Amino acid sequence: MLSLLFKLGRSKSSLEDSVIRIQNGDKALQNELIEKYKPFVAKSVSSVCKRFISEQDDEFSIGLIAFNEAIEKYSTDKGSSLLSFADLLIKRRVIDFIRKEARVKTIRMDSTDIEDDSYFTKIESKQSIDQFQQSIEQEQRKDEIVRFQKKLTEFGLSFNEIVDQSPKHADARLNAMTIAKIIVEDDSLRSSLFEKKQLPVKKLEKVVDVSRKTIERNRKYIIAMTLILSQDYLYLKDYIKGVLGE
Repeated sequence: MLSLLFKLGRSKSSLEDSVIRIQNGDKALQNELIEKYKPFVAKSVSSVCKRFISEQDDEFSIGLIAFNEAIEKYSTDKGSSLLSFADLLIKRRVIDFIRKEARVKTIRMDSTDIEDDSYFTKIESKQSIDQFQQSIEQEQRKDEIVRFQKKLTEFGLSFNEIVDQSPKHADARLNAMTIAKIIVEDDSLRSSLFEKKQLPVKKLEKVVDVSRKTIERNRKYIIAMTLILSQDYLYLKDYIKGVLGE
């Protein structure tokens, strides 16, 4: 397993090249890649289920479908490697599956006679499932923040800086997030930011109704919000979209 993981790390570019070929119709290569990365899928699924996962488990099948989905949907514009994207998608799909199974069990529980001796045991089981889901989500939030911190360092920023320099007023934060959304949706602005690792202030002045001074003052915060909106940060992105009213 370790040798495979090290090999995966060294072959990143060839992996992305393979995905392009698959997306262009190479079905044989697609089947080959899925077979080769079954250990990776099992590892991602196991990290969610907190137990060993074999190819006979339903969760493994869900993970395999998600990996195939990642291959078909992956784009270098997402700002992450295929494996990072696939790992996130696999975990999401497995969690969705667990939640769906939990809902089915709840429906069955609701139809059970309350005088049944096993009723309270089933209630406890439901609570355990809920606690399990919460623990998984908490772990994913932590992982997401760690990934975000690493991405910030590429732009010469730190998580603490972003927290300390966050605009104090809600309107100012909303304006900064709106600017970040404009950057994400504009190919020229987004490319400039990711290539130069600097905010394209002059270009921004031409497309936003905000002074240069305001842009400069909130520069670090705008960059951070742009990174979140343009990449795979599920929980952080949900927060921003909530503020933007989307």
